[in-house]
Amino acid sequence: MNVATLVGRVLAELGVETVFGVVGSGNFHVTNALVANGARYVAARHEGGAATMADAYARMSGKVGVVSVHQGPGLTNAMTGLAEAAKSRTPLIVLAGEATQARSNFHIDQAAMARAVGAVALRVGSAATAVEDAVGAFRAARAGATVLLNLPLEVQNEVAGEGEVWSEAWRLVVESARLASSVPVEGPAPGADAVRLARLLEGARRPVFVAGRGARHAGDELRALADRAGALLATSAVAKGLFRGSPWDLDVSGGFSSPLAAELIAGADVLVGWGCALNMWTTRHGRLIGRHTRLVQVDLDPTAIGAHRPVELGVVGDAAWVARAVEAALEGPPAQGYRTPELAGRIAAQVRWRDVPYEEETGEGRIDPRTLTIALDDLLPPARVVATDSGNFMGYPAMFLDVPDERGFCFTQAFQSVGLGLASAIGAAVALPDRLPVAALGDGGALMGIAELETVVRLGLPMVIVVYDDEAYGAEVHHFGPSGHPLDTVTFPPADLARIARGYGCAAVTVTRRADLDAVTSWLAGPRDRPLLVHAKVGGGRGSWWLEEAFRGH
Repeated sequence: MNVATLVGRVLAELGVETVFGVVGSGNFHVTNALVANGARYVAARHEGGAATMADAYARMSGKVGVVSVHQGPGLTNAMTGLAEAAKSRTPLIVLAGEATQARSNFHIDQAAMARAVGAVALRVGSAATAVEDAVGAFRAARAGATVLLNLPLEVQNEVAGEGEVWSEAWRLVVESARLASSVPVEGPAPGADAVRLARLLEGARRPVFVAGRGARHAGDELRALADRAGALLATSAVAKGLFRGSPWDLDVSGGFSSPLAAELIAGADVLVGWGCALNMWTTRHGRLIGRHTRLVQVDLDPTAIGAHRPVELGVVGDAAWVARAVEAALEGPPAQGYRTPELAGRIAAQVRWRDVPYEEETGEGRIDPRTLTIALDDLLPPARVVATDSGNFMGYPAMFLDVPDERGFCFTQAFQSVGLGLASAIGAAVALPDRLPVAALGDGGALMGIAELETVVRLGLPMVIVVYDDEAYGAEVHHFGPSGHPLDTVTFPPADLARIARGYGCAAVTVTRRADLDAVTSWLAGPRDRPLLVHAKVGGGRGSWWLEEAFRGH
């Protein structure tokens, strides 16, 4: 076999189950080899969509994502998705053909491009090293890196060898596959730091835990420790749903926090971030950290400790392991901490955004985005996975659509790119086929990624696609409009998105009032044989609350 076929076979042997991509001559053989060895291939309509699908698939499945692209323009088309994945430390492998001859019209410095956005750049060097190179890329991705594995065209055609070297190479594949399916190594015991954290919690009267993506696997351990310490529970946006069902769940910490959640987080005397960056988004530029709050950070990555703000105590280790160690070090009976019957009542009645009173803004054939989203939350089944794009609208689905657990919310916002939402929903749907996928998009992002509507239809995904249409790039309108700047460059004439969706093969409804959502009820009743696009004409008279928070950082 040639090297391209060998690399595809190795990755399949290592456990790659799904590959997304757009196939050209430079990635034809490696993609076919993956399929021939059992992987599912999901064809996208644009490499940017393919990279984002693979990113979302990895986030929601917990497996290594793989995207396959052509050399040169295939990779450049995928770069925004690659940047998002790298900034989010998504375990992802990008397989890309590579033209190494400077005279080739496809030649660019692909490795430099990958490094520029924070990805790891690797290359298959020869037939003799192909197995080792592929295994190395997989191991790097498993460790949390986004990896570009360049496949030089001339190397792809080399014939793989036989004999002793070949046998040793396959031994490496088998051993790596075994390790890939085993429990990750938790690292050294935190020891004295766990005891110090235990003592801090014992002295706390109002402890709060904020769990991030690095703690999504540690929900049970953190709940148990919080029960002992009397702590309230919150998450970063990417871990939304981790503590769903707990009466002490404050939902998301940061710009999306409800007024009560923000009040309680800011009132903490000990705040512990678990696998969480404690960046400006999660802390509202530091305003959710009280003046006298003692700040602790637990992270598997030593460089993450204190990266965004100084902490009193940093504990290096896996969140689940550290939580167990801290619980074991606690002395005495469980503490009441922040957990009083009165506060439990307030949380039950006020912590959700839908419980916060608002004055409805309607008129001129438009529906209030809060009213729209609350109604959808009531209609859609609980077993759902919500993926949201970026824009002025995004806080509404993020905070008014409930999710059942930490796998219910796909939030690709590390790069804050508009246009990734639909592809994210496709990747999440492939990862979690037993849930209803819900894509929440603005009109700008929907039109940027609209080619992937064909992918949704072709795959037969029973997806609900909600487009919050204010006929503008709303973030810019509300950022620059109050200062009197002209807005012609960021506002647009009406587009019949429902009609466009029907052209792709979707069912569609235009919503300007609550009664129009009866069409969603009918679609949910079955047979759900086509995706449904909800073209919601929403009011755009004011900026969203989360956007006001975000603009404080610009």
